[in-house]
Amino acid sequence: MPLSDDELKAKIVEKAEKSPKPQLYIKDFYKCDPDTKPRKIKNVANELVREGKLMFWSSGSTTMYAIPSRIQDEEK
Repeated sequence: MPLSDDELKAKIVEKAEKSPKPQLYIKDFYKCDPDTKPRKIKNVANELVREGKLMFWSSGSTTMYAIPSRIQDEEK
């Protein structure tokens, strides 16, 4: 059974905080809840960006997601 939006948000933020990589592809979040469809995971991740809990990061060719504080620490 898929997680609720709030549970999914918590899992995504937790994964982004604990990941060894500061930036993650959207497909990295698919493992947070295998029962949830990828489109819903992307919508929830984008909602987290609007809330300021995640941010987009671009390598120039690929857009990834990251915790804002982790990106700022990496760039220093």
